Amino acid sequence: MIKLAIFDLDGTLIDSLGDLAAAVEYVLAQNGYPPNPFESYRYFVGNGAMKLIERALPEGTGEAEIKRIHEAFSTRYREHCLDLTKPYDRIPEMLTKLKDAGIKLAVASNKPDEFSKKIVEQVFGVNLFDSVHGKRDGVPTKPSREIVDSIMCEQGTLAEETIFIGDSDVDVQTARNAGIKCIGCAWGFRGAEELKNAGADFIAYNSNDIDEFLLEAVE
Repeated sequence: MIKLAIFDLDGTLIDSLGDLAAAVEYVLAQNGYPPNPFESYRYFVGNGAMKLIERALPEGTGEAEIKRIHEAFSTRYREHCLDLTKPYDRIPEMLTKLKDAGIKLAVASNKPDEFSKKIVEQVFGVNLFDSVHGKRDGVPTKPSREIVDSIMCEQGTLAEETIFIGDSDVDVQTARNAGIKCIGCAWGFRGAEELKNAGADFIAYNSNDIDEFLLEAVE
């Protein structure tokens, strides 16, 4: 019986690629770096903001410069993280249905905690999710299991009562590391093929698939 559904944020619940790419490209242009194709950001994201900046910069860029550009990106993104970002089709309705069925809802993201909480609150309100965890200082990013373990501890659920829902191989590996099952979201940044190859337990092609899978598991 599933009691807790932990969702990745970017590419799973929200389409945020436009705002992420725009913020990075703005900072790159301001600092004289060449642009990147928009589609490349589907593969730049997923491992946290610092790794996003490292991938967007020319290969061989030094650590100090990566950190400097990351700080500039954070400032820009803080002001523009909700310009284009919106939930995927029927995601709010799906989440409400799960909540009404008694399933606890959580977010586990490699996006910095500040931005994760801000975006979830603005897009979904303050009462829908029971836990929202983004990247925090001193806590390793996904695919480390620590973020999942902390949410399960917070919500008082066991591994067999918990499922992870995400759109990338990072999310599938996070679930594997935590000893829980994973639903892969084919509509996200990486697509069904990556999720299948990573070993997702179930592929959802729309939000109805998640409803059906989880509500059947509750019954």
